Amino acid sequence: MSQKTVLVVIGSKSDERYIQGCCQLLEEFGIGYELVISSAHRKPDQSARLAKEAARKGFSVIIAAAGFAAHLPGTIAAHSSLPVIGVPLPTSHLKGTDSFISILQMPSGVPVATMSVGDAGGKNAAILAAQILALSDPKLKRRLARFKKGLSK
Repeated sequence: MSQKTVLVVIGSKSDERYIQGCCQLLEEFGIGYELVISSAHRKPDQSARLAKEAARKGFSVIIAAAGFAAHLPGTIAAHSSLPVIGVPLPTSHLKGTDSFISILQMPSGVPVATMSVGDAGGKNAAILAAQILALSDPKLKRRLARFKKGLSK
């Protein structure tokens, strides 16, 4: 699966460290991805455009990671019909609790699959993206099964 099928969006360059595990797992699964920095607050038009153009560009899943008010996953979900996986980041004094609640409390019609805060959430986002993509990719389904089996060792 060399084509980029997962769009990973983070709100700022400083968020990259929290999403490294996500990107590493996507690579391990052989899933092509593109990492883009786009703030829902500082660049709202760019964030909306990314979401609107994602399907046309061949992406199948979007992972959006954000801290503080964490509007990025919701903004992306509001402008796309692709599955959106939100990763709350522990970048505020509230250590991600605010981000978690912001991403979790989406209005009806704008779903965001919400992961746990931080590194584990990023890794789980990659695994969930792989599970979604594996529904139509038998090779990825086998790689995912081997990965899951390896977790028990």
